[in-house]
Amino acid sequence: MSQLSQKHLLGIKNINREDLELIFETATKFKEVINRPIKKVPSLRDITIANVFFENSTRTRLSFELAEKRLSADVINFSSSTSSVKKGETLLDTVNNILAMKVDMVVMRHSSPGAPHFLSRHVDANIVNAGDGTHEHPTQALLDTFSIHQKYGSLEGLKVAIIGDILHSRVAISNIFALQKLGAEVMVCGPNTLLPKYISSLGVKVELEVKEALKWCDVANVLRIQLERQQIKYFPSLREYSLYYGINKQLLDGLNREITIMHPGPINRGVELNSDVADSDHSIILEQVENGVAVRMAVLYLLAGVN
Repeated sequence: MSQLSQKHLLGIKNINREDLELIFETATKFKEVINRPIKKVPSLRDITIANVFFENSTRTRLSFELAEKRLSADVINFSSSTSSVKKGETLLDTVNNILAMKVDMVVMRHSSPGAPHFLSRHVDANIVNAGDGTHEHPTQALLDTFSIHQKYGSLEGLKVAIIGDILHSRVAISNIFALQKLGAEVMVCGPNTLLPKYISSLGVKVELEVKEALKWCDVANVLRIQLERQQIKYFPSLREYSLYYGINKQLLDGLNREITIMHPGPINRGVELNSDVADSDHSIILEQVENGVAVRMAVLYLLAGVN
């Protein structure tokens, strides 16, 4: 069995292009599996996986759980809101207690950047980062780039614009790393207040006008405005944001060429995307959801082979 170069998937920053290509190749095979009448394979039937979520999640958690069950793994779900964390238990104690039940792999989401990295240094199980604060969200970047790869055949020389709330987005950072490693050109676009000061040091183009970004790109990955992460107001109102940065059909029709629209979800309809764009032929948003299960199956399967 081919293996990843890492024991854990903590972020895209520390994996190489060969890892990305291996994950895509494996995900392509698993996509065939999940589209046939019997959607399960016995690949991980001796593996126990704990989904340890210290932050709310719907799509990522369901996608991981479905991927694990499609691989025939035993699954434990842990939510901090109903756990001893509320009684003061530390992260390490919580996970060690779970591991004492002979768990082989931990999928973890945490609000603190670096939490999965900390855990990987203290436990023997494989760790998969399902999002840590505003740091990274590696499997989302993998499914996004895999979706682009499925549509275009290659990312080499492709122009991808990431539009929206870059400052609070772990998806944006992971996507930038993945896209660049696969040969794509990357632009970020959003209001000045939602662009991190360091962003240009990552080798991306920076654009403040959404119309210019759309003219430039082949693919627009549109991010959600993350109001729950914003402690202060970064723009006057959602209505004003929508006016200047919302993407509608009229804007796309004015480009005189077709571009691909993506969104990691959930969509604030009428804010970053209008329904006439989200549900249009330009959009591959539902393909991203389907690809998410195949990509997560690939990651779990490949990590299970790394001791």
